Amino acid sequence: MDTSFPREEPQAPTPGKADGAAPTALMLGEPSPPPHDHLIWSIFSTIYLNLCCLGFLALVHSVKARDQKVAGDLEAARRYGSRAKCYNILAAMWTLVPPLLLLGLVVTGALHLSRLAKDSAEFFSTKFDDADYD
Repeated sequence: MDTSFPREEPQAPTPGKADGAAPTALMLGEPSPPPHDHLIWSIFSTIYLNLCCLGFLALVHSVKARDQKVAGDLEAARRYGSRAKCYNILAAMWTLVPPLLLLGLVVTGALHLSRLAKDSAEFFSTKFDDADYD
């Protein structure tokens, strides 16, 4: 009685092969590019200390993407890399947009104040007759 596990049925030799090995199918085509982990970008986002620690979240996902890539799970590495990229984009937006808005407000405020000062200077420089003061 044979108690080996798993049981394998004996295979008939494949025609055309002398050693009985099964034919091998090789898929040809463009290899998919390796997933990006965006680690450098995440490090710079983390160092800049942006709002809501989005750079740190990007760094965590970048490290996970690199770990998955080393482990051979390319699909998980792509997912983590994509999340790291999204967090880096959000961190860049949180870093760039508020100062640009503040600059725009300062410039428009300065222009408005200069126009207001010009109009008020014309109002206060009005000359009256000496008869008006009697």
